[in-house]
Amino acid sequence: METFNFSAGPGVLPTPVISQIKSDLAQQEFTHLSMLEISHRSAQFEAIMNSAQQRLRQLMQIPDDYEVAFIQGGGSLQFEMLPLNLATHQQKIAVLDSGNFAAKAAKAAQMVGKKVEIVASSKADKYRYLPELPQNFNANEYDYLHLTTNNTIEGTTYHQADLPQTKGYLTADMSSNILAEPYDVTKFGAIFAGAQKNLGPAGVTLVIVKKDWLADQNIAGIGPMMQYQNYFAKNSMYNTPPVFAIYALDLVLKWVQDNGGVAEMFKRNQAKANKLYDFLDNSKLFAAPVKPADRSLTNVVFTTNDQDRDARIVKLATANGLFNLGGHRSVGGFRASLYNAQPMAAVDRLIEFLDQVERDEL
Repeated sequence: METFNFSAGPGVLPTPVISQIKSDLAQQEFTHLSMLEISHRSAQFEAIMNSAQQRLRQLMQIPDDYEVAFIQGGGSLQFEMLPLNLATHQQKIAVLDSGNFAAKAAKAAQMVGKKVEIVASSKADKYRYLPELPQNFNANEYDYLHLTTNNTIEGTTYHQADLPQTKGYLTADMSSNILAEPYDVTKFGAIFAGAQKNLGPAGVTLVIVKKDWLADQNIAGIGPMMQYQNYFAKNSMYNTPPVFAIYALDLVLKWVQDNGGVAEMFKRNQAKANKLYDFLDNSKLFAAPVKPADRSLTNVVFTTNDQDRDARIVKLATANGLFNLGGHRSVGGFRASLYNAQPMAAVDRLIEFLDQVERDEL
């Protein structure tokens, strides 16, 4: 029985990448070392690092006036590094509260001494739609506006056309839909993304920052490990980087390139998500509660509106080789994560399973 992983993160990896990793875990012919053992100071890893950066720049069309680094600590560390490095003038940031991770980013910024204003929120409606920037928003009052492009738990997405229009700096947490659809990097002052959803295994986080904005900051009193400039200046090797995670990330980037780039990923993701949403919208048992215009392509949330029945169906799905379909503990229900590496066959199998469950239940 073929099995499929719908986990929200760490998420599914491309099959060719897994095969390559298996091969590279053995000792190499020339280095006599496993990929798990190579030094971050070796010429072999330097080539991997440079390859990953170059592939990323090509895939996202990152201009030369932006820095790129790979940092440990996950997206949660960026909730602190971002305001420490880039909110040094007004000492204040604005946040669009579109879900759990936007709220966490706001709280973390407060804990490192910054003022935070939630300028709009959809929390009162269980984050089932995306909050919009108020018409009277004054960017001059803030160092930047923080946005979560894709809300993994709640299943909503700010697509490129939906990005808030602000004259100030816009920053984005793209952890769960990086490379899943095109975004214009020049619309952002900074972008970060934990790798474990769409870039590779857990352990490394991508950070992109506009050079002149970073140079304009006063970061006196910030410890060296929390300073972006140290990572940019040392080619992501201010300390020992997560060697294996960056190696795997480079393989994933190559796979994206070989499969048509971000535009093709977007096309495939639309097809996968639309097929599943079409089934859910016509189902008499399952429902997708998110406002249709705001629905995520990468994290499809749905429910029967009966917690006990949802839990029972999740167990049945696992027994049928459909793993990690349970929704986040704060939401419940179901969540099917359709990252770039998720094949259409997974969606077809899921729909077939849900259809049979509906027939049995009703």
